[in-house]
Formats: sequence, C-alpha cells, structure tokens
Amino acid sequence: MSEPAILTVENVHAGYVPGVDILQGLTVSVRPKAITLVIGPNGAGKSTLLRTIFGFLKPHMGRVSFGDADTKAWRPSDFKLAGVSYVPQEINSFPHLTIEENLMMGGWVFRRDKARLTRQLAQVYDTFPALAGRKTERAVSLSGGQGRMLSVAREMMSEPKLLLVDEPTVGLAPNLVAQVYEILMTARKATGAAILLVEQNVEEALPLADYLYMLNLGTVKAEGPGAEFDDARVRALVQECLLG
Repeated sequence: MSEPAILTVENVHAGYVPGVDILQGLTVSVRPKAITLVIGPNGAGKSTLLRTIFGFLKPHMGRVSFGDADTKAWRPSDFKLAGVSYVPQEINSFPHLTIEENLMMGGWVFRRDKARLTRQLAQVYDTFPALAGRKTERAVSLSGGQGRMLSVAREMMSEPKLLLVDEPTVGLAPNLVAQVYEILMTARKATGAAILLVEQNVEEALPLADYLYMLNLGTVKAEGPGAEFDDARVRALVQECLLG
C-alpha cells in the first residue's frame, strides 16, 4: 500500500481578482519523497497553484491539506514551521548580505534555537561545499547557477518535508539547466523532501518526474506516473491545449 499523500489539493478555486478564478476546481496530490512535476502552457495556473498552496493566495472554495492538517488559516510562516518551503521563479537572495547571512534568513522562523541554526548551517555547507568556501562573500557576487544554489540552500535551512519549486531554470543559460536540476536532486537527497516542481523546460524535467500533472485553464488535463509521458505525448497534449 502506498504512503498517504503529504500534500492534498482538493477542488480548489482561487484567483487574484474576486470573481475571476485562475484555478477552477483543481485537485492534485504529492506523495512523500516523490518528485511531482506540473506542466502546461502559459496561463494554465501552474505558479498560481504554488502560491495558493503556500498561503499567498487563499482559495475561496476547496481545501489544501498538509498531512492531516487543514491549512485554511495558515500563513506562509506557518507552512515554513510545518516543513513546507517555497523556491520562487526569481533568484530571491538578498544581494548585499553575505551568503551565510542569507542562509540565516532561511532559518528565521526558528531563529531563537541557536543549536538548530548551527546544525542546519553545517548540513547546508556539507551539502553545498561551494557555498561554504564563499560564506563571507556577498550574494551579489554569485553567478546565475550559484544564485539558484543559494536560493535552494536557504530553503533547506528549515528542514523541509516538501519543497515547492517554481520554474527554477527560467532565464538561465541552457548550459546551467543541468546544474540546477543537480542542485535540486542534491537537496532532495540531503533532506528526503518531496518536491512539487513547476517547469516549462519539460524535456529536461520529465526524466525526474515520479508523477506528472498537466494543467490547462486551471484544471487538470492529464495526469499519471512520469514514465507514462514521453516528449511526443507531452507535445501532443500541449498542442491540444493551445488549439482548444
């Protein structure tokens, strides 16, 4: 018997403007330690899904559950405390803080627990030695790939059980794409976290997926184990979305 889902999104309706839903009855789930890939054309609701899960948007219908907990009243800080971390599209480091100061910001929700902060810093530096060697440098000095590494490493500070990752390769040169996925797989191995990955770079992300959802217009168009989707099937599904 498979493990219960660590995250469940049930019949969720949500949007940015009252009366205009981006998500229209969306239902998805994430299994522990699995990589769940979410794909779809622009405007399908992929990033909106992550923002709704993390509490930046509140659904006006439906339910988001983390384990057995209903997250209706949770703020983003509550998700962090519970073990959910969010890596947005943009590299969201503080450029004029040092690398170590950025990492400490990742542990802000338990900042009074000095022993935990010390332990997590040691784990992050052990996982990403490249950051350990530059911990006193300002984040602005990092390259694009290194900046993405810092973004992921900062979220590791809270010992996540689930990483929400929004288009991590957007805006990066093609030669950095494999490096970014290597960073994510390294973080997954170090933490044992499940990953809910939104990605436009389907060809590179598809081999990583344990399970896949394709969204279109705020609903699930197709879903199944990642092994059931190859590039040809994904292209055909995208074409169907675009042609209506």
